[in-house]
Formats: sequence, structure tokens, C-alpha cells
Amino acid sequence: MILLGLRLSLRGGREAAARLVLIVTGVAAGVTVLLTTLSLFNAFESTTDRPCWECTTGTAPGGRVLDPAATGALWNYHEDYFAGRTIKRLDAAALGAQVPVVPGLARMPAPGRHVVSPALAELLDTVPRGRLADRFPGARAGIIGRAALSGPDELVIVVGRTPEEVAALAGTRQVDAVETAPKASLRDDDSDLYRFGFAVAAIGLLVPLLVLVNTTTRLAAARREARFAAIRLAGGTSRQVSVLAAVEAGLGALLGALLGAALFQLVRPAVALIRVTGSRFFPDLVTPEPWQYAAVLVCVPLLAGGSAMWSLRRVRISPLGAARKAAARPPRAWRVIPLPAGLVLFAGPAFQGDGREPDPVLAGAALALVMVGLVLAGPWLTMLAARLAARLTGGAATLLAAQRLAADARAAFRSVSGLVLAVFIGTAIAAMVPAVVSGQRAVAGGALTDVLRAPLTPDPGRGGLSPRAGAELLTRLRAHRGVEVLPIYALPRNAAERTAVPGDGPPPPSTAVDCASLARHPALGRCPAGAQAVSGAFDRVVEADNPLTIDKLLPLAGPAVSTEGLGLAAVLVSMDDKDGLEEIRTLLAPYSTGPPMTFAEVAQVRATIFTQVENIALAMVALTLLTGGCGLVVAVGGGLMERRQPFTLLRLTGAPSRTLAAVVLLESALPLVLAAAVAALAGFGVAGPFVGQLAMKGASVAMPGPVYFAAVGGGLAASLLVSLMALPLLRHMTAPGNARVT
Repeated sequence: MILLGLRLSLRGGREAAARLVLIVTGVAAGVTVLLTTLSLFNAFESTTDRPCWECTTGTAPGGRVLDPAATGALWNYHEDYFAGRTIKRLDAAALGAQVPVVPGLARMPAPGRHVVSPALAELLDTVPRGRLADRFPGARAGIIGRAALSGPDELVIVVGRTPEEVAALAGTRQVDAVETAPKASLRDDDSDLYRFGFAVAAIGLLVPLLVLVNTTTRLAAARREARFAAIRLAGGTSRQVSVLAAVEAGLGALLGALLGAALFQLVRPAVALIRVTGSRFFPDLVTPEPWQYAAVLVCVPLLAGGSAMWSLRRVRISPLGAARKAAARPPRAWRVIPLPAGLVLFAGPAFQGDGREPDPVLAGAALALVMVGLVLAGPWLTMLAARLAARLTGGAATLLAAQRLAADARAAFRSVSGLVLAVFIGTAIAAMVPAVVSGQRAVAGGALTDVLRAPLTPDPGRGGLSPRAGAELLTRLRAHRGVEVLPIYALPRNAAERTAVPGDGPPPPSTAVDCASLARHPALGRCPAGAQAVSGAFDRVVEADNPLTIDKLLPLAGPAVSTEGLGLAAVLVSMDDKDGLEEIRTLLAPYSTGPPMTFAEVAQVRATIFTQVENIALAMVALTLLTGGCGLVVAVGGGLMERRQPFTLLRLTGAPSRTLAAVVLLESALPLVLAAAVAALAGFGVAGPFVGQLAMKGASVAMPGPVYFAAVGGGLAASLLVSLMALPLLRHMTAPGNARVT
């Protein structure tokens, strides 16, 4: 029976060959998408499993910093910033003969030397020295190897310095060994966000892949049922028929899986260019594991064979089972109830507002109810839309398409059901991320967006730079044309206590500003009449890593104080010349405890993570829609094979071929567009409570960005265009000359 099944598949005439080609094509498309997703996830996991030398903590050196008998090294790891890109910087000094070495280096650079990553070396060679190179002392001594990098675009520098120089830097640690644990094991929240993005992609991609395989293996089910029923009448057993069906479907699925694996090798160089985490992965990491290849080559044919056997269950009842087909029952209106119920539950009890945390159990149950409701409501909505189209529009093509869709709405919706969850999840994420990003960038009404903030390294015994050093820095800053500076001074502890309000309230202010400078930044607050300087929590604005929290602090101006003799704790710098930003950043680098960044850049760091997670989800939505389009063209091709005789008779009675083509396109487009529209509306309905929970000033659910419309709109257009591939088959199959063989 296995040999007979192979012979029927390979030498069963033009119809069998066309069916096999469609199965191979559909499965190959699905396998290519699946391998692409697996390869990106493997590259991400391999990158996060890299030893995290940046996570080396060491110990506070204390009084042993310059001990001649000390071993190891002094490390000062921090991050710099340039043109929206983060630079990982390590200043290191040897304390003995046994020096811990960063992976990717044979030895640490000597004092007065530095080594850089290939991407940073290229950047240093193309950018004026005053904007970047002047931040790094010494001469270049080499290139950092791959073992220390997460990707070819990462910017890293290791600066060799003397122990005295490193000891003078804030945050210096004494290190005896480099951290070897992977970053993922050190509770990295960013990694969890990216894994969430891949999980969303998996949920959105798995269902349409299953639908695609199921659809391809059920091609021309009615004609196959008749053929296998004839075999039963000729004496074939139910088991033999099952073997024939499984062999036919499994062969096509196996060939499709092999073709998909070969196609992935062709597109793999392009996949390696995808920036999942903001930078590229090393190309050799972007590949599935051998066991994943094996699993795909085994599981896909098994799934196809099982689906084919299930589709022929009526033939296994009796030899006449294929002739005893009952009309499908129309879907009932109760199917639409779970969808609005889930949305109401999500917007109501799950997210109660008033700043209270959402109920995770209710939120999860509501989300599951919405997702189930989308799948359940699809057939009923398809039937309703088909009947409405038949009533409101005229023309033979519309009537024929609407009649077929309404007669078997479940089968019509089945070919696009895998797209619903992908579009729903992608829309929800795409509606939330722009609102969060815009809310972060609109801190203080946008008045602080381009203001550069820099916390300064304190002198010993002071809360900031000494008055002399602070005055020198302010003079150098104000020497630049168009620069305005708001100095933030550190209050002595006793002065802070005097300005505290009795009772249980917020902590006393620890910083102060002069009123003349504050007047240029009214968003931060206003001085009372007659005051020369005021206290406030200005340091919290400088140190905040989440701009959404700054609006909750404003305004900051408090009781009047004096700034005379106070140390300079931080500065806020605004400038007219945006091109001079990097020069100001370079000037502040030796004084600052962290990378001087504008408030927009602080927001961008967080926004980048959210945007990258969004892009992962939207990329998978696009791939899912394309996969769904392949499933759609397979379903269309199978439907044409089943309706070859009635379509040919329509041609003989005078129906033009363009009318039949319009019928096929309408049958494909209506369920696809309807499913995408309903899923997108549900996504907006879920995004609203999330954004409202954040309570951002002026933020609301916004229209998704162009990436969303490119992904969803492009995916839908590609799906419909792919379905056009079936039209040449329609014209050939319904040619009047073929009428006698139908």
C-alpha cells in the first residue's frame, strides 16, 4: 500500500501532480518561516549565554587600593553615549602580575593604551576627535575579539590606566576574576522582554503553520473521498485507505519540508541582518540546531499524515461514506458572546484604574477569553458578512461568492483562522508601544526633551564638585555659544534637615538651584518672590531612568536657601546648536559619574527595548500573514479542483472567466479582511486599559506606526496577491474543451 500510495502521488496524472506541487509549495513556505524564527531565537539565546564580563562586580577596594602587595586589578566599568548608541567602557589598571583579562583579549592594555571593538574603531576613524575620540586617553593598541562582544555592531573600549587614575574614579572596584556567568542568569530584565517578544511570535506563528499544513494536506478532499470510496468498493480496507492517504500527504509534506530547509539556506544571509536587539547577531549564530532540523523533517510529515487521515474519516465509516455528506450546520450567534465579554472584563474588573495594580488572574482570564472569542466568532461573522454582501451588492460574482461563504462559513474561515491571533497580538502591542514612547518623550510637556543632564563626581567630603572646580566647569560650558546651564548644588545634610516639613512626608530636598537659572526652565518650578535660590529634589530628575516618573515630581521648587559655598552636584545643559551636543558631552565626560544624556536619549533607551519587542512581534505578524496567504492559495487551489465541473458548466453557459475569477478572489478576500479587521479592533480594545493604567499625561492609545501598517497591510496585500496564482489554474481547468472529461 505504501508503494501504491507513492505511485498514485507521483504518477497519478496532472491533477495529482498539481496537488503535490501545491502541498510541497505550501509546506515549504511554512517551514522556511519556522526555521527563520528558530534561527533568530537560537542566535538570541547564544548571545545571552555569553559570559557577561560586564557584570563583574569585584569588591570595594577600601584602603587596599594602592597597596603594593595587592593582586588583581582595579576596574571601573560604565557606559558612555554617542549619537543614540551606547558605548561600553572599561578603565582598568593592573595591581600585580596576575591580572584578570577581558574575554577576547590576550592581555589587558598598558597605561596610556586602549583597545576597541571593530565597530567602535570604524566610528573613531570617521568622527571628528572633539566629538568622540577625545573622551578616551591614550593611543589605540589593538582590536577586541569576538568573545567579548554580543554582535558585530557593539561599541566597546577597554582603557589601560594607572592605579592612581582608576582609584580616583567613582564606582571603582577591585577585581580578582572576571565574571563567567551568562547575562541571562543574572536577572536581566531586557532578556525577559525579548523572550516575551519571541513568545508572542511563537503564539502568533504556530497556529497559522498548523492551519497551513492542515489545509495543504486536505487539498481536493471531496475528490479524494470519492476516489478512496471507490477503492473501498473494490475491496480496500479502512486501514489500507488510511495508509494511502497518509503516504500521499506525508510525501508532499516531506518534500515541502526539504524544500523549505533548502530555501532557508538561501535567505539565511538576509535573516542574519535582522536587528532583534538593536544590533546584528554574528551570522554563524543565526541557524537552527541539527535536532531542530530533524524535528521539522519528522514532525511535519507526521502532522500532515494525521491530518489527511482525519479528513477522510467519513470514508472509513463505509464504502459509501463519501456519498452521504450532510449539509454543514450554520454557525450560531452564541459564538460571538465570548469576544465582547472578554473585552468588557479586561477593561473593567481586571484594570480598575485609580493607580491600582491590575488583577493578574482576571487580566489573564480576560485575555484568554478574547483570544478564544476571536476564533469562535470568526465563522459566524463570515456568514453574516456574506449574507449582508449578497443583500447590499449586485452582480453574479458577489452572489456566487456570498452563497458559498454562507453555505460553509466554517470551512471559509478555517483557511484564515491562523491569522487572527497574530494580528490581534501585533495590534495590541503596536497600539501600546507608541503611547508609552510618546509619554516618555513628553516629559514636562516636552520642555526638557533636548536638555542634557549630567550628575557630577563629588570631591571627597562633599556632595559635589568643589566650588572652585564647579565654577571652572560652568565657565567652560558657558563659553560655548548658545549654551545655557542650570547648576544643581548639593545641600549639606543639616541644611536639608532644616528645610524638611515635619511629619510623615517625602524625604527632605538635598539639592538647590539659583532662581536666575531656574527662570530659564519654568517646567521645573518657580521661585517665591524675593528668593535668590530654592531647594528641591532636582537630583531625582537628573538620576531618573524612567521619564514617566519625572512628571510625578514636578514642580520641584521648595523653600528658599542659599547656594553660596555649595558643591556642584549636577548640571542641566540646553543648547541651540544640536551639532555641538557631542562636544559638550565630551567636555562633561571627565566630571560625570554617568554618561551625560538628554532626557530624550534617556527615554530612547527604554523606548528602544519596547520598539524592538514590537518589531519582533510585527515581523512575525507579517510572516504569519504571508504564511496564511500560502495557506489561502492552497485552499483556493483545492477548492478549484473540487469545483472543476460546476465552474466548467458555468463557462459553457456563458459566464465569462473574469466573473469566475472574481468569485474566487471574493471568497478569499472577504474572510481574510474580516478576520484581520476584527482582530485589529480587539487589539485596540485590549491596548486601551494598558495605556490607561500607566496614567501618563497626555498619552492615550494612538494609531500604530508605519512599521505596523507595513507589516499588516503588506502582509494582507501579499496574501491576496499570492492567491492570484490560482487564477491561471482556473482558466485552464474550466476551458470548454475540458468539459467532456469533467
